[in-house]
Amino acid sequence: MRSHPRVAGVIAAAAVLTSFLVACGDDSGGSDSAPRAIATFQVTEEHGETYKIELITDELIENARRLLDGDEAPSIPVGVVVRDDPSGINAPWTWHIDPQTVEFADVTTEVCDGLPSDVEKDIITSPLYCPWAAKLTALEEG
Repeated sequence: MRSHPRVAGVIAAAAVLTSFLVACGDDSGGSDSAPRAIATFQVTEEHGETYKIELITDELIENARRLLDGDEAPSIPVGVVVRDDPSGINAPWTWHIDPQTVEFADVTTEVCDGLPSDVEKDIITSPLYCPWAAKLTALEEG
């Protein structure tokens, strides 16, 4: 398969963004043991697809609470996709979002937008997943 210059540029941009997100991440509230909270997102009502991510900082959990309360807060979940390594949290999908890279954003690039099934089928080839239509439907705090 030949590499298209635009795709190569998008991948390079995603790599830079990933490095930025990891460098700016707040690990003060993180934990490598049990998850702090599991957030469930419905991506579209039409397709009925949901997925889950682990939130490991107080800041992320507070952002999620604000979203559930209907308050203004960044609402697009963004994170690095870990493929072929199901975490159990995101079952039945065979991928999950690396909790160390999770952020909430107001805007993102189009290259990481789509359905959870698009990630599953490798239609979204970006290292990041950022579904614009994602709506937080549940927060399980542990």
